[in-house]
Order: sequence, then structure tokens, then C-alpha cells
Amino acid sequence: MPINVIVCGAAGRMGKLLVSLVHENTEMQLAGAVEASGHWAISKDAGEVAGVGPIGIKVSDNYGAVATPDTVTLDFTIPEAALDHLRTAAEKAAAIVIGTTGFSAAQRIETDALAVKTRTIIAPNMSIGVNVLQKVVADVARILKDGFDPEIVEIHHRFKADAPSGTALGLGRAIAAAQGKNFDQVVTLARQGITGQRKDDEIGIVALRGGDVIGDHTVVFAGFAERIELTHRAQSRECLARGALRAASWLPAQKPGLYTMKDVLGL
Repeated sequence: MPINVIVCGAAGRMGKLLVSLVHENTEMQLAGAVEASGHWAISKDAGEVAGVGPIGIKVSDNYGAVATPDTVTLDFTIPEAALDHLRTAAEKAAAIVIGTTGFSAAQRIETDALAVKTRTIIAPNMSIGVNVLQKVVADVARILKDGFDPEIVEIHHRFKADAPSGTALGLGRAIAAAQGKNFDQVVTLARQGITGQRKDDEIGIVALRGGDVIGDHTVVFAGFAERIELTHRAQSRECLARGALRAASWLPAQKPGLYTMKDVLGL
């Protein structure tokens, strides 16, 4: 039986790509397409909105009407909408994959509490390559310990609303966990003015914004007389979308709980 997939944010850049990929995937079928109330795409055919022709699924603003235990939702929206969708998914026992980033600390507390009530994946980056990078970065950080200074540089398109990216923060947290540090206590978000010399346990993150860059992340381990640089470059949003579909294929068979892409990939 095909997996029934709901796409939230169906008229956005990621949403349209997800609709088209689900439509061409023989192991999946689109069960719903959701957008914000008042959006221009409401009541239009989701396939036509995505540019793949009519597929018989209308874009709706009522997520609760389509979320059922036998569906998997793909959510790439905004934090407020994603949290609302998670509340509904938990109530309806619907599986949900959330790639939305930019959650506040208070929102993260609520998402973590809600996620375990159903089958949930929350990942700042669904790209398979990025998740492998995160594993490699943690291994390198554990080996190098405090002999090399970790710095993270990320660049995204000029329209991205949150900074630094969820992926950059995830990489920073991976380094901190590998080295037994409290990430929130050691992270430095960019630098300005007379900052004094770098602290030994510091993890620096710099966010760049411009043009149409999909997303590049470089982790630098800078030592004396040498450095290691590990880079992932997203050549299109398709790497994120295909990772999300892989997560959607894996999630239905799992027990209720909060999972990550590491679980999906067995990392």
C-alpha cells in the first residue's frame, strides 16, 4: 500500500517540490495539501500549483480534516504553523516530519513534549549529506578534543528569515556534545568590536546571507600550523526534499516518539 503523505506549506518553494516528488513516487500518494488560511492557493489543485498538472487534491487550510493515523505529514512552514500542525498531529495520532527551523526556546520545549505523543521526526536539515557531515564532525571533534578551535560558517539565500541556520546550530551542538560541553554556554554568534582573544572552549558560528544560495555549511577545526575544513554544499532544495521523503518512508513503522534523521539513517 502506498504511504499517504500530506504536505504543509504546499505552495511554498519546498512544498511545491515535495508535492511533485510525492506525485512521481510509486510508493507514495498525496493525501492532502495544506496552506495558511487566506493563501491564494486555497482550493486550487495542488498539482497545478506545483507545476505537474492536476492530481485531484485541492489545497486546504484545514489540516485537521486530513491528518489521520495512516498519514505522514511533511512540514516545511514557519515555527508557529509547524507547532500548530504538531499539536493536531499529536491529537490525531498522525505521523509528522518537521523540517521547519527557527523555533524559539519556548517553542522547542513544547515541540519536544508534543512529539512523543505521536511518531515525529524533527530535523533542522533533512539532507542525507548534512546528517552524515554532522556525524563526521562529532567524530572529528571527539578525536581532536581541545587542540583545535571549532568555527562554523554558513551562507543562505537573502530571503531566509532565521540566523544562524538550524543546521549550523545542529553542527555546533554536535561538537559540544562530543567534547562534553554545554553548547549554550560556549557558543559565540559572530563577533564585533574588541572581543579579546578567543576562549579555549568557544564554538563560533557566523551566518552569511545573499543571493539565491541554497545553503552551504563549513566546519573549520583550526589548530596551530594546520586546520581541517569539512564542507557540505546544497546544489538544490531537492537534497532536502529527498531526505524528507526518506524520513516519511521510515516513520510509519515506528513507535510513538521523537526521532531525528540519525535514526532514519542508522547513524
